[in-house]
Amino acid sequence: MTFEENTKPVLSLQDLHKSFGERAILKGIDLDIYKGDVVCIIGPSGSGKSTLIRCVNFLEDPTSGIIAYHGTDVKKAFKKLPLYRAKVGMVFQQFNLFNNMTVLENCMVGQIKVLKLDAKTAKETALQYLKHVGMADYINAKPQQLSGGQKQRVAIARALALKPEVLLLDEPTSALDPEMVGEVLKVMKALADEGLTMVVVTHEMAFAKDVASKVIFIDQGVIAEAGKPEDIFVHPKKKRTQDFLSRFNVFSQAKM
Repeated sequence: MTFEENTKPVLSLQDLHKSFGERAILKGIDLDIYKGDVVCIIGPSGSGKSTLIRCVNFLEDPTSGIIAYHGTDVKKAFKKLPLYRAKVGMVFQQFNLFNNMTVLENCMVGQIKVLKLDAKTAKETALQYLKHVGMADYINAKPQQLSGGQKQRVAIARALALKPEVLLLDEPTSALDPEMVGEVLKVMKALADEGLTMVVVTHEMAFAKDVASKVIFIDQGVIAEAGKPEDIFVHPKKKRTQDFLSRFNVFSQAKM
């Protein structure tokens, strides 16, 4: 990669707004995401975090503003959104696996339908990523036979099988029992260590502090504060950020 390529964002959100009827959820979001970034989006419930990440994937259509992929408006660059979503993959809170398919089939279907790959190639890729997340022994299982943590690891493998340039994760541990959270965070940390560009909406403050390259604090639909983890968790400038983080041990420990 050239220096010039590294200085250009993979994704750029420009004055992004989203309203549902008269209710404004996002109120002018500007955010650049570069190759290799791990951007953790934090903030109180109802602040617009999940709406933001759903807009990035066009699961919600922004009311106004631009989402640019490598400098080009996504709406102009991609005639079909599934092709964009293969480049900018998504992992959901509730896994969204196909219950009538096996683990292996779940990880093959997008490759065949969206990328138009043959079944043999799709199977090889699916097996590669299922092994990567520790789920190769469960290829013939149906989702209902898996624990929550296992389902989320399959969901991550399914997204990775499309070989996305950016992976979006919308509170990927929020639907898990506490003992299952660690196994999913371990996979996410490994992906970050490998250099995968990730945008993670999360309540896992320790993960954000330890793994993120950039932390975004959203409050009432705007970016209230943004910076490196040490800026946000150790030296937050805004009182609203301080008040929010004071509820988490990670902030009190950081100040000590």
